[in-house]
Amino acid sequence: MSQPPRVEPKRVAAIITEYRRWSHADVIVGKILEGFNMDRKEYPNLRLVSMFVDQFPKGDMSRDLAKQHNFTIYDNIAEAVTLGRKEVAVDGVLCIGEHGTYPRNERGQIQYPRRRFLEGVTDVFAKHRRSVPVFNDKHLGYAWADARWMVDRSRELMFPFMAGSSLPVTWRRPSLRLPRNCELTEVVQVGYGPFEGYGFHAIEGMQCMLERRRGGETGVRAVTCLQGEAMWAALDRGVFSRDLLEAAMAHVPAHANGDYRKLTVKNTDAGVFVIEYRDGLKAAVAMLNGWVYEGDGGAFTFAGRMRGEDRIASCAFYLQQPDPFGHFAYQLRAIEAMIHTGHAVYPVERTLLTTGILDAVMISRAEKNRRVETPHLDIRYQPTEWDFATDPLPARVKR
Repeated sequence: MSQPPRVEPKRVAAIITEYRRWSHADVIVGKILEGFNMDRKEYPNLRLVSMFVDQFPKGDMSRDLAKQHNFTIYDNIAEAVTLGRKEVAVDGVLCIGEHGTYPRNERGQIQYPRRRFLEGVTDVFAKHRRSVPVFNDKHLGYAWADARWMVDRSRELMFPFMAGSSLPVTWRRPSLRLPRNCELTEVVQVGYGPFEGYGFHAIEGMQCMLERRRGGETGVRAVTCLQGEAMWAALDRGVFSRDLLEAAMAHVPAHANGDYRKLTVKNTDAGVFVIEYRDGLKAAVAMLNGWVYEGDGGAFTFAGRMRGEDRIASCAFYLQQPDPFGHFAYQLRAIEAMIHTGHAVYPVERTLLTTGILDAVMISRAEKNRRVETPHLDIRYQPTEWDFATDPLPARVKR
């Protein structure tokens, strides 16, 4: 019997802020270089051929890896995409604008150069009249205007575009996929960690669950960030559900002993994001810094209530830590599929919406926790059926 023809690896350019141990460049691009499990066994069908590095901190790994794996670090984004030629010379681009030393604005948002990276890439696409798939790590930009521009640019140049957190594709404990077109009435997500950076993960984890409700996603009407005593006063008034909060908290693997209210009320990195969806769905993200902390598998958890059901649907998003950060392997599998097929496997609109929600949270926080109306978040989309991780955890390896 004849063997099917071998599919050649797709050539990839990586546009990154920095490459040091356990940076996002390491845990994503490193899996192209050393295998999904960082053990040089199973690899994605991708080949890293070029890189642009914005910063070279102490502990930089990019230069040594370029010599070891025979790829070129270019001085600018255009050359990384063209390989120094007069054409787009790669099959896909990874923009990883996370980590590095960048300023914060007056709202506390880290000004990572994600829009600058995409502008550099797409200027090359426009000049040479050829576009290829692009992945943008985490939220699309620290400011809504950047995020909107990035998605509009992808539509203008008609290239497949994916973005976002690894939470939607990581393991769920217990395994939970909400039925398509379920009648969700209220959800609560618990998160932890840096307010903006991990607040995004919490929002995106919640969004990948609730987008499966009846009618799909229809957008967000308003966002309020609550802190201090206002968090728990809102809970007592029924602004968000105590039952759902406690169901989500029950999945947190590691937390401090004591009353979560007292432990969070004076923590300036704790807060509750109250999100009012346009279709009436109630949602809240509780960033319980001071009570929750990073344990085995992280501490992002979800709980939701469906109309007519007594049982609360709940789970934890399991994040494998430390090396080899297997949840990023599942994100890379999604990226690999997009680059090979030319189709985004889950909607960039999800990350456009979550970016807008996070931006509104940061505005609310900076402006004395006011309610921020969001008519610009009239974002509608349908979920896809791309799988999250369900197979056994990859074995931990040493590097």
